[in-house]
Amino acid sequence: MFAGVVLLGGCTRMYQSWYVSRYDGEIRRAGQAIAASTNTTQRSAAYADRADAYEEKARYLRLMEHIEGERYSKLFDLAVLDYNQAIALDPNNAEMYYRRGNAYYSRAGLDMIYAPYKSDFLAPAKVDFSRAAEKNPKNAMAFDMLGLTDGSMGDWTQAIADFEQETALNPDMRFRISDAYCNRGSRYPREKYDLAISDLNQAIQIRGTSDACECEPYNPLLAIYLQKHEYEKAREVVALAQGSGKWIAPENLEQLKASSAGR
Repeated sequence: MFAGVVLLGGCTRMYQSWYVSRYDGEIRRAGQAIAASTNTTQRSAAYADRADAYEEKARYLRLMEHIEGERYSKLFDLAVLDYNQAIALDPNNAEMYYRRGNAYYSRAGLDMIYAPYKSDFLAPAKVDFSRAAEKNPKNAMAFDMLGLTDGSMGDWTQAIADFEQETALNPDMRFRISDAYCNRGSRYPREKYDLAISDLNQAIQIRGTSDACECEPYNPLLAIYLQKHEYEKAREVVALAQGSGKWIAPENLEQLKASSAGR
């Protein structure tokens, strides 16, 4: 058993070492491309490629090897310096803003693992995704990331607007609008239940395909109807949820059952 654990640990270290060496190779090749470039467009692309490699290496080491903040920040700062250089060389290239925005957003995501809902890197991510969308209004992914960033900042109203622009370009992403309505509806205080009900119903009406990471509107809406003693509407929500194969919290079902028994 002990030998197996040692072997597994050795394989893991070899795998991690291979990943780091891969990023180092990408950094080295991008540096060579910078030196060999013959025009600003090539040089900008090479700087952006090296920036991507620095950022991916930093993220990998932070997640897999748990390097301390200072080492991670140094690698990330190298990435930002290269993104800045890429943009300075090709300031009208929407992709460069998008790539730097992704780096900021990824950094924010790592920050929020250790300090939920707090990161200084969401604001610059929003700026970059906004610029990417302005420079290329047909880039659906720029609006997607802008919406995710606004949602991460708690601005679900703006996120809805972002996702509506994305959906106009790619209707398959309509579930993002549903998710944003669900998140906004789930956060209204009790005195604004009417707004919450409207948003949660909107989320249900829009919802198509979804995944487990998305906001779930049925239980919050059911809980509101139960608190307002609107049991017929509560039963309608249960029927909709069950018809869609969605899970309903047992305590909500028990409360609804008790209300029927007390009639």
